[in-house]
Amino acid sequence: MTIEIIQTKNAPEAIGTYSQAIKIGNTIYLSGQIALDPQSMQLVEGIEAQIHQVFKNLKSVVEASGVHLSNIVKINIYLTDLSHFALVNTIMGEYFTKPYPARAAVGVASLPRNALIEADGVVVL
Repeated sequence: MTIEIIQTKNAPEAIGTYSQAIKIGNTIYLSGQIALDPQSMQLVEGIEAQIHQVFKNLKSVVEASGVHLSNIVKINIYLTDLSHFALVNTIMGEYFTKPYPARAAVGVASLPRNALIEADGVVVL
């Protein structure tokens, strides 16, 4: 099976030894996205702005593969403060429509660059 790297300048470049996404067969595995602005590579400020930026970054990577956010079948969300979960739900509704992807939301102690949220996912073509 052939492995294809998915990469776009419209999402933050990888800040470690990973790819933005990997396509194998009809499945794309999205690496975690934190709220880095792809132009400045700086973290946006505030939880609401970070949630939006994470979904924008995921959207850019998904679109670079030639599909849409609606092709995400599983999304994992990591929050340093689970009290922001309701806000994530509200904002996620601006990016996704029914049927929503399967999802996990996990509270974590910390994230890279002191981000407040990170998300990754699986896309089926």
